[in-house]
Amino acid sequence: MSRELWLLRHGKSDRDLAVDDFDRPLKKRGKQAVQRVGLWLLKESLTPDYFLSSPAKRAISTAKIVHKIIANDSLPIIQDKRLYQEGFERLKTVLSECSIENKQVLLVGHNPELEDLLIYLVGASHLPDTDKLLPTATLVRLKMPEDWIYLDAGCATLLSMTYAKLLPEEVI
Repeated sequence: MSRELWLLRHGKSDRDLAVDDFDRPLKKRGKQAVQRVGLWLLKESLTPDYFLSSPAKRAISTAKIVHKIIANDSLPIIQDKRLYQEGFERLKTVLSECSIENKQVLLVGHNPELEDLLIYLVGASHLPDTDKLLPTATLVRLKMPEDWIYLDAGCATLLSMTYAKLLPEEVI
């Protein structure tokens, strides 16, 4: 079985609150969108065997909503501070540390890092031509090389992009 990387951008957050960026919570609309993505994953029988998240409040809240829908307690959410505002090269470093046994890795994070990683792994010419490649609550599935250590430019194949805003309110 080939490896897959699933990139999930956190749900819509509340930018109007007077809190530090790291502590911004999800809006109600963001929680609902993330729940639709989680239900879609469940409907498609897609469950990761490794679950990574930025520890920022909006990202970990996104991860917990999806985890509650698709995973069991034996699959922990690994929070890694390198997934927050450290650039896509740090995301590559975190991914390179995944075990060879990990076949489906779900990474919950932020833009611009996720978009930059996606463009690097797939190549811009293989992605939709749009102003906003990864709006909030978007899930991207990538076919990856056989070893997480070798993440060269263009090494991945885009399998799908699922936009929460295009999913029905009830997907199951």
